[in-house]
Amino acid sequence: MSAGENLTPNQTEELKRAVRMAEEDSGLGFSLYLGAAEGDPRAYAEKLHASLEDSARAVLVLCDPQARALEIVTGAVARRTLTDGECRLAALSIQSSIRNGDLVGGLSSGLIQLSRYGRAPRTLHVGTIDD
Repeated sequence: MSAGENLTPNQTEELKRAVRMAEEDSGLGFSLYLGAAEGDPRAYAEKLHASLEDSARAVLVLCDPQARALEIVTGAVARRTLTDGECRLAALSIQSSIRNGDLVGGLSSGLIQLSRYGRAPRTLHVGTIDD
């Protein structure tokens, strides 16, 4: 998590906890960038995502409050269980919280929302198929 904003230690810990919970819940890698995007926010988010260790399994959330920008970038593996529509729903939820003055709460709940959407469906194997 990169934090370019002035957060209290408790707020920073809350965001770190949300990232950890999202990773544990979904099995995907989550990263949060909170701060100024260099140039175009989408292009910057894609650049940050590409630099992640396992970018195929990663989800990056970039939030630039000053520019009023929020970007969610998913890797190829993450995209199998986390759709663009689900990312849009999470983004709307985050943006709504930010508009109501709750930046940290919005980001935390948005990360958890993304992780729940990103869970791989459980597969039940009842038995074997006989020829």
